[in-house]
Amino acid sequence: MPRHSLIRFRWNEEVNARKLHAVKGCAKLNQADQTDSGAVEAAIRELFGSAGKDPSILPGFACDNGKNIHVGEDFLVNYNVTILDIAPVSIGDYVMIGPNTLITTVNHPISPKKRRRHLGQAKPVVIGNDVWIGGGCTILPGVTIGNNVVVAAGAVVTKDVPDNCIVGGVPAKIIREIEDDTEQEE
Repeated sequence: MPRHSLIRFRWNEEVNARKLHAVKGCAKLNQADQTDSGAVEAAIRELFGSAGKDPSILPGFACDNGKNIHVGEDFLVNYNVTILDIAPVSIGDYVMIGPNTLITTVNHPISPKKRRRHLGQAKPVVIGNDVWIGGGCTILPGVTIGNNVVVAAGAVVTKDVPDNCIVGGVPAKIIREIEDDTEQEE
């Protein structure tokens, strides 16, 4: 998919099929026995486009398509996370996402005339390796988050984030760089 795609949100047979896949897949995932990691992993693999080893998602997960989501190894999602994957969402290895977080690939236009025509824009989201997204965050369309990043709780990420830093706030800004992982924990 191009970096910026103008899309129409009207329902058609293809959109209905993708949405039905997501609704059924999310229901299966959210109802899976959380004490059975195999059942949870199987539901994730059925729902997503691809997943590395040991993915884990707690109940309350929602998505638009599912098949546009691609995650790496040791992917961990807490309660009530939503990924609106009209465009691709690529997530690296060792990523943790806190509760009540939204990752969205879609914007609706400001113009009421365009909204009446059900037009919108979808932009992919890319999240690197070793990323920790705190609870209550929002990641907006077209954002790329680098490797070894911490997104502080409640942050709204509106622009790309470079490697090796902590971001926070609304809109998210760099709070500090992360020198290396041998520093003493705070």
